[in-house]
Amino acid sequence: MYTIEEFDKEKTKVLKYIIYKKRTEQEIRKKFNNSIDENILEDIIAYLKEAQYINDNEYIEKTIHNFTILKNLSIKELQHKLLAKGLNRNDIEDYFYENREELEEYEIKSANNILSKKLMSMEPQEIKQYLVKKGYKMENIQKAMEEE
Repeated sequence: MYTIEEFDKEKTKVLKYIIYKKRTEQEIRKKFNNSIDENILEDIIAYLKEAQYINDNEYIEKTIHNFTILKNLSIKELQHKLLAKGLNRNDIEDYFYENREELEEYEIKSANNILSKKLMSMEPQEIKQYLVKKGYKMENIQKAMEEE
């Protein structure tokens, strides 16, 4: 067992870490695995989830939103980036299924942006291969090329 003081001290450390930047449960576990007692860490994570400091589904939503505003990525690349954060595959798949139409539109727009930039220096076939390597769906590449 541990004291309330120990819990509060360790909780403060974790809070500083997640307030600086939103984190996933997995990132927190990885960061504090060796420095905080396992029982305390489990209780801190439970507390943070209950207080809504950690919410992996919300994290998925916000991260996708930020990526779609700032970057040109394929749906596969988005999924890969979320999996790399240690998020639950089922939660990711559920989000992508529920938002498939907007994500398809984003992927077409993203492919179109890349096409526009690369047309000056590359042949359309080369760009197509580049997009396929990046994980873009062939049908979305075709739609983007038709719009160009």
